[in-house]
Amino acid sequence: MLRMSAPSGPLAQAYAACEAAARAHYENFPVASWLLPASMRPHVAAVYAFARGADDLADEGPAPAADRRAALAEWQARLHRAAAGRADERRDGPIFVALGHSIRSLDLPVTLFDDLLSAFGQDTMTIRYASWAGVLDYCRRSANPVGRLVLRIAGCRDPRLEASSDALCTALQLTNFWQDFGRDWRAGRLYVPREVSEACGAREEDLAAGAMTAAWAEAIARSAAFTRALFERGRAVCDGVAGRLRWELRFTWLGGFRILERVEAHRTALLARRPTLGAADLPLLAWRAARWKDARS
Repeated sequence: MLRMSAPSGPLAQAYAACEAAARAHYENFPVASWLLPASMRPHVAAVYAFARGADDLADEGPAPAADRRAALAEWQARLHRAAAGRADERRDGPIFVALGHSIRSLDLPVTLFDDLLSAFGQDTMTIRYASWAGVLDYCRRSANPVGRLVLRIAGCRDPRLEASSDALCTALQLTNFWQDFGRDWRAGRLYVPREVSEACGAREEDLAAGAMTAAWAEAIARSAAFTRALFERGRAVCDGVAGRLRWELRFTWLGGFRILERVEAHRTALLARRPTLGAADLPLLAWRAARWKDARS
């Protein structure tokens, strides 16, 4: 694990702004959690605040797609100024001051941030996917960079663990797609690959009529089974890191997997109901964490 000195002065204020953004929008990735080593939290929060801000730009409601892509291009310009040490708080904002410091001090690859922006830009143009290949390529850029950046911040440079992290991050992204099936449909997006829906006989006309048919429930079941296999491949990274990060990743895995179980259990209601976790799930997650079997054993 890397040992990093705590930021101070204006830099500390910039990181505090990132942590506030992380706390306001926590989703499936490990962000500023109390389980993370304290030295990692500011840097992980800076990564997340950058990604959250870019995602918000891509999803700005009725704004024309061209305007959203232009906003993302400006976000990318700020990124590259930050990476070069030229971020200015008045012009670029505190997120980029903090992010630039993290990139330079921890040697974080700027290409991973560029991949994130590429995926967010794709969201403004692509609303259907023909095959798993297209969905997985999107996940490679929209989700996997975050896991790789977390490993980098932790000082991990293990290709095997990076591959396992990719599987876990993709599984979390796919779980979020199935969890948000109804919400995404109403926004005009459908992430179930056409090769799956057609094989099940699922028709978009039924969704348009508000009917979550047996065919669509089967398409979700097949998509969930595909996702379960990725979760299994993602166990290794949860055991391959050390200390508190190990528990953070295990609980991230367990939480994502529990949401997938809820998706499977309620797949006939996904148009109207978004499965979530609540306080009632905490005892089960704690029990599963206590019984976790190390993937290396």
